[in-house]
Amino acid sequence: MKTIFYKLILCLALFITLFFLYKPQINNKIYKGKEKDVYVSVEMNQEVHQILLDDYLLGVVAGEMPASFELEAIKAQVVASRTFVYSRLLSVDNTTNTQVYLDDEKMKVSWNEHYEEYKEKVKKAIKETKGEIITYQGECISALFYSSSNGKSENVENYFIGSAKPYLVSVDSHWDESYDPHFLKEKEFSKTSLKQMFNGSFNYQILSYYPSGRIQTIKINNQNYTGRQMREKLQLASSDFTIVEKSDSYVFKTKGSGHGVGLSQYGAQGMAKEGYDYQQILKHYYQGVEISKNN
Repeated sequence: MKTIFYKLILCLALFITLFFLYKPQINNKIYKGKEKDVYVSVEMNQEVHQILLDDYLLGVVAGEMPASFELEAIKAQVVASRTFVYSRLLSVDNTTNTQVYLDDEKMKVSWNEHYEEYKEKVKKAIKETKGEIITYQGECISALFYSSSNGKSENVENYFIGSAKPYLVSVDSHWDESYDPHFLKEKEFSKTSLKQMFNGSFNYQILSYYPSGRIQTIKINNQNYTGRQMREKLQLASSDFTIVEKSDSYVFKTKGSGHGVGLSQYGAQGMAKEGYDYQQILKHYYQGVEISKNN
């Protein structure tokens, strides 16, 4: 009888031991299988805020793309923005240096009477692309984007300092001219103001263009400037510009808006209007990429 009793005690002790040893393993497996909440560190007004990724993407689309756009264009923007923030290791600021983010109050102001409609539309785009990022050879890409091109996107090395990337190359983007209502812009400078900006005189000669039509090098007085330098110095819409002289001023006429590298937002809108889905749009503007799940 004692032998049976001791055996029962031993079995009970073994069961309890195995239970507590095994239970944490079960919990770990369940925890690892769940999708964790992902937060983005966003610097705003010199303070860092932790924002849920989906909420961040909602605010980014509100700040970066017209929510009146086609759903497939918005999906393309969502995946590009999600990819962009992952490429920055989930740490960004709230400026055009990374991505502009609007909080809920600013969204209400921006969208006004369309607030509820647009919010649900963007949330739908986020949900239907959940976890998707753009990769090249298994690596998260630098998903640059801009408002509209001059008719072609630009090779990354032609605008930004750094090496070429096989997925950021010039491609056709003829949709921009039709869909961007501000495709052509003008900015006028008095001759006096330009002389002050360029050390007392303004004698220019355009030396070279990129195949995309954007200015590569322009000589002003005795100094060479890149198209990007001129765009930033004069705050022009793009680096595709012509200069028209008037009696007491110069008019800079530009095509498109932005640096021209990667996804064109108005190009995406044009493609969506023609029936392309968001993956086709992304694979057009980012050559040779795949759409991958991040979880």
